[in-house]
Order: sequence, then C-alpha cells, then structure tokens
Amino acid sequence: MSAPGSLEFFLLSQAEDTGGSRKGQWGWVGPRGSGDKCIREVWCVTCGLSVPRKPPAMALGLFRVCLVVVTAIVNHPLLFPRENATVPENDQEIIRKMQAHEEKMQLERLRLEEEEAQMAAEKEAPEQVAEEGQQQQETLALNLWTTLCMILFLIIEVWRQDHLDGPLPECPGGDEDELPVLGSAPLRGVTLPSQAMLGHFHEHGIRGTMADAARTREFVEGFVDDLLGALRKLCNQDTDMEVEDFIGVGSMYENWPADRPLLCHLFVPFTPPEPYRFHPELCCSGRSVPLDRQGYGQVKVGRADGDPLGCICGKTKLGEDMLCLLHAKQSGAQPCGEMEDLLCAPESPYLDTMRVMKWFQTALTKAWQRIAHKFDFDLAFGQLDTPGSLKIMFRSGKAIPFNLIPVIQSDNSDLHFVSHLPRELSGETPASSTDWLLSFAVFEQHFLRITSKGLPEGACHLSCLQIASFLLSKQSGMEGACGLGASGLSTYHLKTALMHLLLSRKASDWKAAQLHSRLQELLCFLEKSLLEKKLLHFFVGNRKVPEALGLPEAVRRAEPLNLFRPFVLQRGLYRRTVDSFYKMLENAPTLVSEYSLRVPSSQASLSTKAVVL
Repeated sequence: MSAPGSLEFFLLSQAEDTGGSRKGQWGWVGPRGSGDKCIREVWCVTCGLSVPRKPPAMALGLFRVCLVVVTAIVNHPLLFPRENATVPENDQEIIRKMQAHEEKMQLERLRLEEEEAQMAAEKEAPEQVAEEGQQQQETLALNLWTTLCMILFLIIEVWRQDHLDGPLPECPGGDEDELPVLGSAPLRGVTLPSQAMLGHFHEHGIRGTMADAARTREFVEGFVDDLLGALRKLCNQDTDMEVEDFIGVGSMYENWPADRPLLCHLFVPFTPPEPYRFHPELCCSGRSVPLDRQGYGQVKVGRADGDPLGCICGKTKLGEDMLCLLHAKQSGAQPCGEMEDLLCAPESPYLDTMRVMKWFQTALTKAWQRIAHKFDFDLAFGQLDTPGSLKIMFRSGKAIPFNLIPVIQSDNSDLHFVSHLPRELSGETPASSTDWLLSFAVFEQHFLRITSKGLPEGACHLSCLQIASFLLSKQSGMEGACGLGASGLSTYHLKTALMHLLLSRKASDWKAAQLHSRLQELLCFLEKSLLEKKLLHFFVGNRKVPEALGLPEAVRRAEPLNLFRPFVLQRGLYRRTVDSFYKMLENAPTLVSEYSLRVPSSQASLSTKAVVL
C-alpha cells in the first residue's frame, strides 16, 4: 500500500521527467501527503485541462476512458508508418507464380495421361480384336442355334398337324416322307397287265360300251332339243335371254367313254336380249391375278352402246309364271315398285353364278312341265348341288343321267365361261359368286380330233385314256363304298396328262401294238406330277399348242396354271390322292382280269383273234 499522495506524486514526477512540461500527462494537483480530502483538482498535462477531483470511483472510470483513448491514438495507422506495405504486392506475385506453376503441372499431367492412354490402347488393340472375333463367333453360334430351333419347331408343328389329322383307315404310309421319291422304281414296282391282256380287256370290257354310248347320246340329244324348244317358247325374244343350241362335250363326244353309267355333258349357251350384251373378262392373264382366281373369269352385263344398265321389263307383258331374266316382276311378296335382280350380283354389273343356276333350274322346271305329257318317263334333278344335273327315270327303273350346263361364249371363240362343273377338285376353295370357271372342253375336243388325224390307224391314245379312266372310276367307287375320303384325282387330270404326251411324242409312238408302253408312260407321267405336286394346264400359258385351234392370245401368253396346286395347300387331300393312286395300280391286274372274264365266250374267242392280229 502506498502512502496517501503517492499516486499524485508519481504522476507528477513522470510529467516532470519529460522536461517539466505537463502536456500529454495527467496528474493530481494538491499538496503532497495531504491525504485524499485535500486534493482539489486533477489536471491533464497534455491538454492542460483541470478536472475537479472526484471521489476515487469516479477517478478510476476517468482513468479507464483516458487509457482507451491513448491506446487508440497509439495504434492509429497514420501515427506510425507501415514498414510491411509491399507484402501484399509480394503475395500477389507469389500467387501468380503458383498459378502459372499449377497450370504447367496440369498440362504436364494431361500430356502424361494422354501418353499413358495411347500406350494402353496400343497394348489392348490385339486383345480387343481377339475379343471382337470371339463376340462374332458367339453371335454366329447364337444365330445358328436360333435357326436350328426354328427348324425344329417347324418340324414339330408339321408333325403335330399330321398327328391331329389322324391316320387314314387302311392307308398305311400316309406321311409324305414315306412316299417314293423321284428316281426310285416307277409305279412302286407294280407290273401292269401284258399287252395281250390289255388289248383283250379294252376290246371287250370297255369298247363294248361304245355302241350303247351312241344310242344314249342320240336319245339324250333328242330329248334336250324338245326341252330347250319348250324353254324358248316360254321366253320373249325381245326381253328375255336367248337360249342357243347345246354343245356336246366330254368323253361321250370324244369317243372315250370308260364306265357306266354313260353320262352326257351338254353346254347350253345363252345371250342377253338387245340392246344388252355380255363382256367376258379373263382372270388368267397378268401377274397380279391371285393364285386362287387363276382359271376363272367374270362376265359383265352392259348395253351395246355403253349406256348403263336399265330395266326393259315394262316394254312387254310377261306371263303369270314368267320371270324377266334380268329382273323379277313385281309380285305380292315384294313391296310395291321394287324389282329383284336375278342374274347380277347385288350392286354389281357382273353376273352371279348362283343366281344364274337358280334361274336355269327354274326355267328347266317350267319347260318340263310344259312337255311332260308327251313322254312316258319322269325328269328329276340328279344332284342338289348341280342344278343342271338331270336324270331321265323310266318306269322300269332304268335311269339315264345327263348334265345341262349354262355357259357364256367368250368373244366368238370356243372358250366358255361355265357357272359350275359336275365335279370340282375336292378341297378347292370356293370362288366368288361372280367368278366363272373357264372351260376349254371344246378346244380339247378339237385338239384330240386334229391330233387323231395325224396318228396311225387304230392309235392307242384313246385306249390308254379309257383304261386309266376305268381303273380310276373303279378305285373311287371302292373307296366310296368303304367310307374313305374322296381322292383329288379326276379323269380331267388323266386327259391333261395324255394331251401333254401327245404333244411331246411322235405320231409313230402311238401304234396299237404299243398300248402297254404308252399306258405305263401315262401312269408314270401322272406319278411324277403327283410327287412334284405340279401338273400344268394344257392350254393356259402353253405356247406349244397348235395355232390352228384358235386359242385366244391372252390365254396363250398367260402364266402357266398348276392343276395340282390344291395338293400344296392341303396335305390330307394330297396323302389320300397318292394312296388312292398306288392302290389303283395295285388293283389294276385284278380288275383287268376280273372284267375280262365277264366277257361271253363267243366274244372272247373273237377277241383273242383280234389280239393276235
């Protein structure tokens, strides 16, 4: 503890040590050693101010304030010079150098990384090539595996479809894989009867029907003349269709009827009344024709002057039971003023085959009712699905069937548009009702007649066709009796094959003594066509046909038509047809022998002499 007045003395002495000047210092003014109470004032030696002395607590606060002021003055930046003023400038330079060095290092690092990447790429290039080659091999193996899987799947699917079809009764070896291939033994090694046996069989087993065929043909033609005459009398020449004379076609008119019952096929052309006419359109020319419409055509009805269709029913008065062939007469069953088109398809200028057949069937019924009293027999329709199939039924029970088929002649040629056929290929997809079948029956008849003139006398070409047709007819009858499915083979296919052989063989190859060879060749040709599923139409697209026939140029230039195309689409039909064909060959010796034995002995002796000659 200092004595009273020591503080004042200390401050005053410090002020005096500065040269006696009171400026800048604080001191106590008062007598030294007089105690706190005798101090009168406090003065500042710096500014010369004097403050009355206060009690000690107040003095301490003033002292603290002065100390703060002094400290602020001493630390003021303007009081002392800044000796390190260049430091920030040096720092900026250092920072710039460091940044430049960092950029340089960055560039160096990038260069090193690039060199490293290049070295790595050079090192990995062979490995990458090898890896790509391995990937290609794996892809190829995967594609090969996928292809094999698809082939296996298709095989399984085909087998499944065959399995679902089920095996045919009494038809072993139905699978196509079991069928003989080309180059194997022809006709499965079946041996046909000898030349002598075939000649004897044809002379007395088949040729004997020729006399009956002539009588049957004469009787049917006479009756059809009367029937069509009655039909014409029912029609009005100015407003109704004009029915022309019939045309005989088929085996009965080509001199090769093979089996009973003898069946006449008669075409009945008809034309529209004036001023209308038919405009046939072929569908066999051009690549744009769908496959299912090849061999068909359409018949457009129009006026001769090109005007649109119009009804001419009102120009004349029809009978109560007569129908206009273009329109139906107003009846009580129809609304007043409405007329039904009987021949053209609805809202179409093309003839409808179904309506034509309905009209023809109705007209034949009315015509028969008109003349039925003149005959001692009845006339009935033979097949419901064939309107022109008729049957003359005698009281004795004997029947004579024949077919009347309404047709339209194409542009004054022998090509005809047929509304239906007596027997279409089994399994064929039905065509549109406006599609008419193209019939070359008259051309076929002319071709056989012209060809026969250039062949040796007694040529065997028709004999081959008769024997083959006879065997096919008997085989079809046996299969029908057993309840087997119908075969897709018909006599038309046999005739087509024969015409192809006639066009390719020399005339001297058709002598009567070569009946066995030509029959075997015909059957081999048919076998080859079956195995290939390809039998071309003889006229459509065949430019080897003689021009003397007058075949339309559009038919000659058309794409060839495959008659066995249904076999490609329908496997079940194809298997049945092939099996039926080989069974026919197997049964041929038995059938020839059996029907040869049925010949009376008197005729048999004569036939033996004929064979020897």
